[in-house]
Amino acid sequence: MVFTKKIIGFWCVVALLFTSCSKPIASFRVSDNAVKTAPAKITFENKSKKAESYEWDFGDGNISGEETPSHQYFKPGKYTITLKAIKEGKINTKTQVIEIDAPEECLIEMETSMGTMIILLYSSTPNHRDNFIKLIEEGFYDDLLFHRVMNGFMVQGGDPNSRNASANARLGSGGPGHQVPAEFVDSLVHVKGALAAARQPDSVNPELKSSGSQFYIVHGGTVSREQLDQFEKRTGVKYTDAQRKKYYQMGGTPQLDRNYVVYGQVISGMEVIDKIAATAVNGTRPKTDVKMKVRVIK
Repeated sequence: MVFTKKIIGFWCVVALLFTSCSKPIASFRVSDNAVKTAPAKITFENKSKKAESYEWDFGDGNISGEETPSHQYFKPGKYTITLKAIKEGKINTKTQVIEIDAPEECLIEMETSMGTMIILLYSSTPNHRDNFIKLIEEGFYDDLLFHRVMNGFMVQGGDPNSRNASANARLGSGGPGHQVPAEFVDSLVHVKGALAAARQPDSVNPELKSSGSQFYIVHGGTVSREQLDQFEKRTGVKYTDAQRKKYYQMGGTPQLDRNYVVYGQVISGMEVIDKIAATAVNGTRPKTDVKMKVRVIK
C-alpha cells in the first residue's frame, strides 16, 4: 500500500513537472538602439519560450499578433506594454512600462471626419509654428472645414467662416485678423504631406505674407527628374540630392517651392490626405463636409 502511494506520488510529480514544462513563458525586451523620443519607433525583442502565438498590447490602444513587432509612439508619456504568450489554451503574461519623452520639435494631432493625422511642426519656421500653436490652443480650428480640395494638388482649411457654413457659402477669405511674415527655408519643400501656409496673390501681397490661419496639406502627384530640372532652370531653385529623392519617392508640388511657406510635415496618416483629396466636390468644396479638430501633442 505504501509502495503504491509512492508510485502514485512519483507520477503526480512527473505530471506536474511535465505540465509546468509545457507552459509558455512570456518574456521580451526593448531593443537597445530604440530612440525613446516621440515620434519613437520601438522594436520589441521577443524572448518568450514554448509559445505558439502571441498577443501584444502596446498600451496606447493598439495591439498586434506578430512575434517580434515594432510600434510607433507619437505622444510622450508612460505606456504599459503587455505580452501574452499562448500555447494550447495556456497563457503566460509579461508586462513592462516604457516612457516616451517629449520631442524637441512640436507635434500636433489633426483629427478629421476621414481619419487622424500627426503633423510635425518645424522649429526652422518659428513664427509660423508659434502662430499655429497659439490658434490651436485657443480652439480656433475646431469644427472648421477643409473647404478647398483639389485631387492631385492639395487640401486646404483654416477659414473661420467655414464653421457651420451653409452649402452655398463662399469660403476662403476668412482669417484671424493678422498675417505672418514669410519664412522661406531652402531645405523645406512641397513633398506629399507638407503643411504650408496659404496666402493672398502676389498682386495684393508683394511681401508674400502668409495667411494668419489658412493652411494646406500637399497631396501632389508624381515628380520626375525632368520636372525638377525644368523648375531649376525656370526658377533658379536648386534641389539637393536628398530633396530630389523625397520628390521621386513621395511626389508633391514643386511648383510651389519658395512661393509658399512650408512649416510642417505629416508623419502619420498620409492615407487621410488621399481620402480627403478623393472626396466628391462641388467646384473645389467637398459635397460632404470634412471637419477638423486640432490639438497640440507637445
